[in-house]
Amino acid sequence: MLLDQDTENEIIFALCQHLGRAILPVSGATGPGAPAGTVGTAFFYSELVGATDDGEIAHEWLLTADALTDRAYGEIGLRPSVTEPAEGADEPIELAGFADHWLHLPELGLAAMPTGGLHGYADDRGWRWRTQQVTEAIAAPADAVARVGATPGSAFVLALGVAEDGSRPLEAVAERVARHDDAVRVTTELPAGYVGAPVFAVEAGPDGEPVPHCLGVLLPARDGGHPVATFDRIRSALVEVVDG
Repeated sequence: MLLDQDTENEIIFALCQHLGRAILPVSGATGPGAPAGTVGTAFFYSELVGATDDGEIAHEWLLTADALTDRAYGEIGLRPSVTEPAEGADEPIELAGFADHWLHLPELGLAAMPTGGLHGYADDRGWRWRTQQVTEAIAAPADAVARVGATPGSAFVLALGVAEDGSRPLEAVAERVARHDDAVRVTTELPAGYVGAPVFAVEAGPDGEPVPHCLGVLLPARDGGHPVATFDRIRSALVEVVDG
């Protein structure tokens, strides 16, 4: 679906309000003697896996592009809006053996981290996470992914950019998404910091209003655009990891 600019701006505002605390800055290399790293974005995804009499059962993951994680040192940044109290964000989470903290799905270009260790990290330091997640209800089902066609439609990327002073501001941009050679792609190359971010598209809801859903994870640029690791394949891959 291709939207007019006013509607795109409304969706950008809504995404920042409802999912701004789903995303974290990631740096692919830090630490003594480490080479300069690539900066990007990661986001929380809550995957519904079942239900009991006590309620729903979900697995929570931190998702990003695998290209940001395949190295010895790295850090996951914190923002005052995602920690309680806000002072918990004063120092990033620095990790030696960075690649070992992630499950690597190279066939998708994706890395996924179970978040149990992140919650333990917070507990040990006297703060708690205050996040939003891309939930199962927001993540695009397989049929929605399949409906992305060759004609470009409106797409939205919610990311932490890189300012001139090195800070990581929350940014959301309206772009275009289309299918090319059976791959879903954002059709333009995006600035530093955007790789690993969630990509959203829209479909018409019951009353004809545009309803956003998350197509997947923005991968490193190639041929003037960015491939997207889509949730139809992400779901299947995570199920294999958990059940295997």
